[in-house]
Amino acid sequence: MTSESGSLDPPTGTDDSGEMSEPRPISERRLARFRAVLERRQLDLEVVIDNVFDAHNAAAIVRSADGFGVGAVGLLYTDETFPKISPGVSGYAGKWTTFHRYTEAQACIDEVHTRGLQLLATHVDDAATSYLEIDWTRPLAVAFGNEKRGCSPELLAAADGAVAIPMQGMAQSFNVSVAAAIILGEAARQRHVANRTAPAWNDEKEAIFQAWIAREQAK
Repeated sequence: MTSESGSLDPPTGTDDSGEMSEPRPISERRLARFRAVLERRQLDLEVVIDNVFDAHNAAAIVRSADGFGVGAVGLLYTDETFPKISPGVSGYAGKWTTFHRYTEAQACIDEVHTRGLQLLATHVDDAATSYLEIDWTRPLAVAFGNEKRGCSPELLAAADGAVAIPMQGMAQSFNVSVAAAIILGEAARQRHVANRTAPAWNDEKEAIFQAWIAREQAK
């Protein structure tokens, strides 16, 4: 299997004896928090982490994605091992993030397109479009690549476009987790101006909501 969806912290639903445990009660305040977060989540905006080998960088990207309301995070790992998302570095955001795992670049691209999104790959190149010139209000996924090699050649070749952050100093680029925060911040700003961040609900969010409840009750 080249992809799978869901939190990295699945429910168990059993006690130490293997018997089904009683559902854990969840306060109305916590349920309201779940719903408020999902109402603002942008399901048509995704991040792809492409072979980022430093687990702390990957976790920091997940934290930014959660903070800016990104709908899902894809983990594309063809050359590196899948990272362990540190709860501390990610601000425990990994628990509330929908992940898609991929071991092939083409599978990642195909699934992103199937969900109706275009894929932009970050790339240090004069031909890449400045992130400030991108319309981030449309359905998009943005890929952030390996610290040394950048995005995978296969991903770059098949992406719908390349995006970059113009640099004003001697450094060629920002740290990958910093770059993610900058780009996602601009995406959030544009969506806020366009009134795209107003609370909204749909069947997909309801499914996530129910999955969160089931997981918390199973603890």
